[in-house]
Amino acid sequence: MATVKTSLPRAQTLDYAAPPEDMRLVEALRAGDEQVFSSLVAEHGATMLRVASLYVRDRAVAEEVVQDAWLGVLKGIDRFEVRASFKTWLLRILTNTARTHAQREGRSIPFSAVAGFEDDREPSVDPDRFLPEGERWASHWVSSPRRFDELPESRLLSAETFALTQAAIEALPDVQRVVITMRDIAGFSAEEVCSELELTGGNQRVLLHRGRTRVRRALEEYFDATASA
Repeated sequence: MATVKTSLPRAQTLDYAAPPEDMRLVEALRAGDEQVFSSLVAEHGATMLRVASLYVRDRAVAEEVVQDAWLGVLKGIDRFEVRASFKTWLLRILTNTARTHAQREGRSIPFSAVAGFEDDREPSVDPDRFLPEGERWASHWVSSPRRFDELPESRLLSAETFALTQAAIEALPDVQRVVITMRDIAGFSAEEVCSELELTGGNQRVLLHRGRTRVRRALEEYFDATASA
């Protein structure tokens, strides 16, 4: 089993004021509340697996990383000092555990280099959506982005739309997929994502923008196709 570090990010200060829900969560875990623990696993498990998969090659090893991280949470909860949010603490345990496993595999992923490579591969928005050079209104939209707020709420919240969104996220390049999952699904802050994935603020913003653009494009194509059907 991996040796799990439960130390908090150095950037956190001693005057951090934990939200009441974090305090209730910590107390429940300290009391051995299995229902609370199970709900945490259900809420964060998929995101943790995606993050772990960036560090290790094999899915089975990534699942082991996640399991070891949860064991680290249970072992460290009595020593948890409320200097950061519970999610920040959980993320730190996960990435420390993942790095330990990656070192065993002889694998080291320079996330910033991966991000830089992805940044250069494609424009944020398909150039075909803009008028070409030589046109009177060059660089203006040929077709502007669809306004999703004009669609019926029932369509936006349908199971089919939700499944399509999940599929679009899963199809993203690795780092984009993890960044958008951590930011938009798990609710981690930009600072937390940058710290744990070793990204610059600029790379994090670009990756998030590119991921969101790809997901939006998939949704636009779906809504356009179903509107004309």
